[in-house]
Amino acid sequence: MSDFRFEEMDIWKDGISLSDKLFDIADSAENKRLFKFAEQFRSACMSITNNIAEGSGSYSDKDFANFLNTARRSIFECANILYIFERRKIINQEIRSEIFPDLTALSRKITNFRRALLNPTN
Repeated sequence: MSDFRFEEMDIWKDGISLSDKLFDIADSAENKRLFKFAEQFRSACMSITNNIAEGSGSYSDKDFANFLNTARRSIFECANILYIFERRKIINQEIRSEIFPDLTALSRKITNFRRALLNPTN
């Protein structure tokens, strides 16, 4: 058993795995001396798992659901930044296309988990 609830959650585990890939892209942007782009992207990446973790410490499911909403919105921010990175030649279309299914899958998992929190069937 883990010390923190989020450590057992598949959405957090998936987010951590995805963040490794996203941080590699941020590092690539930084290597091209695009420090602000890299920092914004890292911030959006970290927001996904940070909000899942922070929300898991909530006292109510409604409060947790709000954190999950923020995590999901950060996924959309990452997707947008990836489009900009592609247009600016920081990454190519192949890299973006490899990451988008992971972003989409995580977004769906968060949405479904959030719905289950707000609408438990007993």
